[in-house]
Amino acid sequence: MNLVTQLPRHPSRRDILNDNGSLEIVSPIRLLKIEASPRGSKSNSIALTDAFVTAYRDAVPSVTVDVMNVWDERLPEFDNAAIDAKYKGVAGSAMNEAETAVWDRIQALVARFKRADRIVLGVPMWNFAYPYKLKQLIDLVSQRNMLFTFDGERFGPLLQTPRAMVIYTRGQEYREDLPTPPSRFDHQSSYVEFWLHFIGVQDVRALAVENTWGDKAEASMRAAREKVAALAKDFLTMPVKHSTNSPLTLRESETI
Repeated sequence: MNLVTQLPRHPSRRDILNDNGSLEIVSPIRLLKIEASPRGSKSNSIALTDAFVTAYRDAVPSVTVDVMNVWDERLPEFDNAAIDAKYKGVAGSAMNEAETAVWDRIQALVARFKRADRIVLGVPMWNFAYPYKLKQLIDLVSQRNMLFTFDGERFGPLLQTPRAMVIYTRGQEYREDLPTPPSRFDHQSSYVEFWLHFIGVQDVRALAVENTWGDKAEASMRAAREKVAALAKDFLTMPVKHSTNSPLTLRESETI
């Protein structure tokens, strides 16, 4: 059974804002875990998001996890029928059978975002950016009056998700003093974090794990697993505020 059918349609949020600015969790948390890699057990990004969620579950045993792997979801194409459905949906016009089918699927995907109290997203670097299937998901769910508003002049978010954690994996190292300076080569993190803020995630945290390929990979992943376990505890009570746009970068050389 799809996890969507098991969750209440309109969850009540019962986080309490303490005097020190942290959030105390007093009700079960619904976590949406988005996997952007097709490699399953061979994927470094999935391994690290799994480790993060496991550590988070240790702290919050009642958490409910909805796993959305963009490769396994059989996402509909954002084709002519989807685009026509998009415009008809905004206008409130009647749709044909094909448009209705894709629009219903889009709304089902959006519902999973709306039910989530937390989002954890694993993103491998592909060609200095992110997998195209992740962009397909973003294009499908980022619909006006579903995840954002637009009044003709200004955009506004519709999610009320307190926080998200993004874990990026990169095969090699990116530093300004190397042949792969992030100012030129990193097209992975800025868009993903912009999008999460755009749709209404209030606090976006990120970890970039580099050197996940080659002779440094084992040490890098070992350090990364330790790091995500610590970050999961911070994820429990971190204050709700807008974070910086720069992810915390973990490199193998910093762990030795």
